[in-house]
Amino acid sequence: MHHFRCIEEIELAPESLLNWLVGPNGSGKTSLLEAIYLLSHGHSFRGGALDTLIQRDSTEFTIFAEISAAGRTHTLGMARSSDGWKLRIDGQNTSALSTVLKHCAVISFEPSSHELIIGPADRRRRFLDWGVFHVEHRSLDHWREYRRALRQRNALLRTGGPAEQFELWETELERCATPIERERQSYIASFRPHLCQTGEKLLPELGDARFYYYAGWDTDRPLSAILAAQRGKDIERGHTRSGPHRADWRLTFPGAPVREHLSRGQSKLAALTCALAQGHLFAAQTGAWPILCLDDLASELDALHQRAVFQEVAASGAQVWITATELHIAHISSSGTVFHVEQGALRTH
Repeated sequence: MHHFRCIEEIELAPESLLNWLVGPNGSGKTSLLEAIYLLSHGHSFRGGALDTLIQRDSTEFTIFAEISAAGRTHTLGMARSSDGWKLRIDGQNTSALSTVLKHCAVISFEPSSHELIIGPADRRRRFLDWGVFHVEHRSLDHWREYRRALRQRNALLRTGGPAEQFELWETELERCATPIERERQSYIASFRPHLCQTGEKLLPELGDARFYYYAGWDTDRPLSAILAAQRGKDIERGHTRSGPHRADWRLTFPGAPVREHLSRGQSKLAALTCALAQGHLFAAQTGAWPILCLDDLASELDALHQRAVFQEVAASGAQVWITATELHIAHISSSGTVFHVEQGALRTH
């Protein structure tokens, strides 16, 4: 890594299983996890503009990684400046971000992860669609086509246009929405059993986890017909109110029928349950676990649940990164490599 957040330059060779990043707050631990996450998602789990990741007084950041999964190894390179992305895979330049992202799968758990359960719907959609993407890479193309049609219809809603133009883009939205919905439904059907099994281990006191999905429109009717009927109201509001971009899902338990019944700690555990269930499903479908990044695990979970989580991830064989301010968190495991991070620099314990 070069010129990423507070990090001038860092090179490290991690263990294939457990890696501890230990250091005081603000030392750069989370920035390391962000860089790993970026290789899989193309954005930070902290949110915000990509240009804010560039170190102050620098013009771009760069990240290089060697990724091994399911018997294959790839070298990935990402650089970001005000001019956009520069991307390389196995020494060759590429302009498509998806060609890099599909080779690196990363799941994270950090202080804001509880928003997956209690926060806005867009985070839940991203969670779902990331899982779909790593099963069906073409889903990204479907989304690009859908968003193009959505922008066109939204522009018509604001500026006006003949009915024929609305009908054209409403038909196109329906065409693009069909594979998106089919891929989501297929993924959810595979995800639910893993969610239940993981919930039994991490939140047994709440009962069996239940996953409810809303597509964003009444799928028993053609989307184009729904959009035509809603056109007047959509013109008043200036945006399209139905379609896969409005989808949402919720997680409930017999012991907490609505999300407001969950404590903050339970919300975090519910989010972690979803993340690890997604990891289990990814491994079942691809033969390899995603990389797991667990930021500040000690402050997010009590010792009992820390051990339960660690037992779960240790049994998976995944590469795991855990940040901590002090090494005493290692009471849950004596294995792994410890990297001390101080002021953006690194040393091995």
